[in-house]
Formats: sequence, C-alpha cells, structure tokens
Amino acid sequence: MKTDQSGKADRKKSRNGNVRWIGIIACSTILISASFSLISNLIFERVNIACAALVLLVIVAVGILFDVIGVAVTAADVKPFHSMAARRVPGAKEALGMLQNAEKVSSFCNDVVGDVCGVISGSASAVIVIMACANGPQNLQDAMKIAVAALVSGLTVGGKAVGKSIAMSRSTRIVHGAARVICFFKRIPGLPGRVIKKIRGQKKNYSNGEKPNKK
Repeated sequence: MKTDQSGKADRKKSRNGNVRWIGIIACSTILISASFSLISNLIFERVNIACAALVLLVIVAVGILFDVIGVAVTAADVKPFHSMAARRVPGAKEALGMLQNAEKVSSFCNDVVGDVCGVISGSASAVIVIMACANGPQNLQDAMKIAVAALVSGLTVGGKAVGKSIAMSRSTRIVHGAARVICFFKRIPGLPGRVIKKIRGQKKNYSNGEKPNKK
C-alpha cells in the first residue's frame, strides 16, 4: 500500500515537474524571440547592407553554437568532471549540473535558441533582400528572397552537421567551456541568481531564529 502511494506521489511530482519545465521553455522562447527580434530590428534600421549581412551571419553562428553545446551535453561523460570537481577546477561544478540536467539543457539549446535563431535569420534575410533591391522589379525581389533563404538554410544545416561531429568528438572540452562561461557570469555581483540565493539564505536564518546579515 505504501509502495503504491509512493509510486503515485513520484508520478505526480514528475508530472508537475514536466508541466513546470514546459512552462519555463515556452516563456523562455517568447522572451528570447522577442529580444532577438527587437535587437535585430534596431540594428537593421541603422546599418547598411554589409553590416546587416554580418548580423545575419552572427545569428546563424549563435544557432550553430548552441546546437553544438546541446549535442555535447548529451554525449559527454560525467567522470572527467567529477575529477575536476575534486580538484576544484573552475566550471566543473557547473558542468556537472549541466550533465545532470542534460535533457533540459539540450532542449533549451537545440529547440529554444536554435529554433529562435532560425526564425530570426529568416526574417533578417527578408529584410536584407528588401534593402538590396527595394527599387527593383518584383521578380528580382522574389528571386533574391529564394536565393538568400536557400543560402541561409545551407549555412545553418551545413554548420550544424559539422558542429555535431565536433561536439561528439570534443564533448568534454565543449561542455567545460560552456560551464566556465556560466561560472564567470555567476561570479558577477548583482546578478538575479546571486540575489535570489542571498534572499533564500536570509529566509533560512529567519526560520532558525537568527537575524539576517545586512551588508
């Protein structure tokens, strides 16, 4: 009887966790997509066609980079990072956290950031075509749209194909590199994560009857 109740509680907890993760993914996608769209639109309004093309390449590169990280997280072995954590190597703790949540990290990198970059790159290519031949005939614009869209798709798919092979062979280095970036930003004072951690610590002190340390 207790086993059945424990199993039901575990299934309910897992279901609630999945629902929460889906909500986080949906909200993250909306925020990232809106931010990327706003930034790219502001940039395209103020630059020439050469700079706009460079921004488009950066967007494609970001999508490929996160795809590489997402694949590397699923392919990396946890053993080297346990050894690094024992030696207190910077980023090892964050890397272990990434590997423990490999499915979520991969979903965020590949599905959220990757898909958002794909959508934004499509919109950016259309803007570049308009900038390049705004006064040209409609047939030229249509041909340019097809050509630029095909070029962007080729760069994205080809880049991700090459990136996947690199991610499989150098997964440890890639995960550690991404973890060190996370470690760097976590050390910056005033970030939301540090503020939340400090607030939680103060609440814990209150519950223990201690006064929070005000600095």
